[in-house]
Amino acid sequence: MNVASASTKEQTGNMRDELDFSNNLRMVTNKIHAASAIDEIMLEVSKDICALFNADRLTVYSLSEDKKSITSRVKIGIDSFQDISFPVTEQSIMGYVGLNKKIVNLEDVYNKKELSKLNANLRFSHEVDKLTGYRTKQMLVAPILDADKQVLMGIVQVINNKEDDQFSEKIVAGIGKVCETLAIAFKQRQKPKLLPTSKYEGLISNAVISASEFESATRSAREKGCDLEEVLINDLKVKPALIGKALSLFFGVKYEPYKPDRIKPVYLLKNLKRDYVESNAWIPIDDIKDGLVILSLDPEKIKSQRIVNNIFPKHKVTYVVCTNQEFKATLDLFYGDEIGDTGNIDDMLSGLTEIEEEVADEEDETSAASENELVKLVNKLIIDAYKMGASDIHVEPYPGKEKTKIRFRIDGSLMPYVEIPSGYRNALVTRIKVMCDLDISEKRKPQDGKIRFRKYGPLDIELRVATMPSAGGLEDVVMRILASGEPIPLNKMGFTTHNEQALEKIISKPYGLFFVCGPTGSGKTTTLHSVLKHINRPETKIWTAEDPVEITQKGLRQVQINNKAGLTFPLVMRSFLRADPDVIMVGEMRDKETTAIGIEASLTGHLVFATLHTNSAAESVIRLLDMGMDPFNFADALLGILAQRLAKRLCKCKKAHVASKDEIERLLIEYCEELKNTDRFKSDSDAAYEEIRTNWVKLYGNKKGELTLYKPVGCDNCVNTGFSGRVALHELLTATAVFKKNIQEHARVAEMVATALGDGMRTLKQDGIEKVLQGITDIHHVRVVCIK
Repeated sequence: MNVASASTKEQTGNMRDELDFSNNLRMVTNKIHAASAIDEIMLEVSKDICALFNADRLTVYSLSEDKKSITSRVKIGIDSFQDISFPVTEQSIMGYVGLNKKIVNLEDVYNKKELSKLNANLRFSHEVDKLTGYRTKQMLVAPILDADKQVLMGIVQVINNKEDDQFSEKIVAGIGKVCETLAIAFKQRQKPKLLPTSKYEGLISNAVISASEFESATRSAREKGCDLEEVLINDLKVKPALIGKALSLFFGVKYEPYKPDRIKPVYLLKNLKRDYVESNAWIPIDDIKDGLVILSLDPEKIKSQRIVNNIFPKHKVTYVVCTNQEFKATLDLFYGDEIGDTGNIDDMLSGLTEIEEEVADEEDETSAASENELVKLVNKLIIDAYKMGASDIHVEPYPGKEKTKIRFRIDGSLMPYVEIPSGYRNALVTRIKVMCDLDISEKRKPQDGKIRFRKYGPLDIELRVATMPSAGGLEDVVMRILASGEPIPLNKMGFTTHNEQALEKIISKPYGLFFVCGPTGSGKTTTLHSVLKHINRPETKIWTAEDPVEITQKGLRQVQINNKAGLTFPLVMRSFLRADPDVIMVGEMRDKETTAIGIEASLTGHLVFATLHTNSAAESVIRLLDMGMDPFNFADALLGILAQRLAKRLCKCKKAHVASKDEIERLLIEYCEELKNTDRFKSDSDAAYEEIRTNWVKLYGNKKGELTLYKPVGCDNCVNTGFSGRVALHELLTATAVFKKNIQEHARVAEMVATALGDGMRTLKQDGIEKVLQGITDIHHVRVVCIK
């Protein structure tokens, strides 16, 4: 790709970003106009403004009645609020902005030289940072002025750009627009609505109960010596959700209702006894990307005591609130004794070990499979695998007295989970067979089945089960946790801007043939469903043939292949052509007949998507031609081929360093390895090298023109591996006129690759190297999945 073309695409991307920013800015200003009170702007709309400006925190302040200070109901922690005031003085940053009525955009508030350029006496008050442990760096502060730009009404403060750089001119202009809208809102709503001063005041203000009923309930609770909530729920019949809403308003945090299917976070509770969490009135319920979620009856108290921070020092903490009744129910769910409870794995195994000899004979395995401890153990294996993000559960029995090993495949690698006593190996397999309705007496042949886990535990997931006879008269079991829920949006699939734009152009065509190729487990089906989601419209009829149907989405008509019943891919494909389709998706084109029907369908006005088990985009063409496809029909039908791999993603604990010249040179050599046969490199390789290097600096470099690389470190979140999750690497081949001619001439793979590269394709390794430069993965794992 030449520089002019790259520049044009960059300009197109910038125009799109500007349009998105403008639309989101308009939505935010509309929300400000719709807010009923200034407090609502401070607590709710400010979140939307913060997201718009890609910042960590944003606070809206209003000028006090005496004009000497600015006040806000401000966020001081994760979902926690209180009133905070700052004097309007020349020494403080916000005071300076208020007095001078101009916007200040600081790169680092701790940089005294930067502050002194504005005013010699200006300083940053870092007491809040000391109190919360938060590090303020970038700060954008703008005055809210009346229509004549003369009278100060308030101030907007934006803290820490998530890109770790000074806020851009676009955001500075955007905050000016926001301030103009806030000035109108402030003028219309001079008296801010105060938040409640009592825990249950929200029940009265929302007309759930009257003030007299509340007083009566308070007296009754005092006389009975019971909790007020008990009286509200039992005597006044107030729903817990309404009490939770009042608590949420009072504490300024989210209300979290009781969920009977909530999964016990075993790894968070392993050192927390029930007596302790019950007496302290807090418990961890989840660990999400926004932080560790702590359920509490009094979040302000727990936060001020810093108990959670001492026990979980490496976690960011989010507090949620609930009623006493719901808190007790959550404790019962986590620490109770029902089958759905995922108790301590060591306790379960010790129970099994004690009775191992009693069930060592195979004749007892069926009764052992139904024993409560074994049932709970199998449920726990599945729940823990799901919680840990595993794709597969491997049950591997060994002969004699050797224990059965359980391993989970996480991020593409097998990791040991636990070992089961040898006497229970047959009972364990039998239990799994019972759950998926397989023949428990058949041990000499492989069997396939499916577990709908909702029948047995608190998770609504499905598992595909395969049993395999192994040496010593034993059976291995592999359970694949099937993907579920909504397909991933195309723009969240990890495509580079270049590949995403090219892919969107391909799939917008009304007819043709498009393949996604790669080995098993490389995410082919996930990608195809994301493509289908992108083009799924009410006016479009989409048929899919899959084995199995793993991802479902509204609007698709999906067919499950059943070879035993004669419902094969070719049969379903022929039927599709009689069912008035616009789009057809085939799970896999594994034979000549299915492929021929797919090409025929694409040539008769249908858009056809399919997967292939091939290594690269160009090799897929040779595979299909070797199946006996007519090269001219195939060339006419083909729109493009996407090859895909999954590489390990660096954990957030990664360590950055400025790349040395040697490191950049090695990456350049690898990146350009397959470009040597293209016309651009043949004519002037030095200029081509330099063009790529310049483009890297432009896209991924810092202000000094340096490129940053990252190394894995290891932390609790990634089990000290340095990697968490996976990232897709893509090789998108577009069927241009020159490439179609290569197909018709039955050209060699090398020639096809050179043509595709000349047309702008990036190979899997090139795409991987770009993601190395973005800090998403490292070159070692790119090499691992891109090896030839």
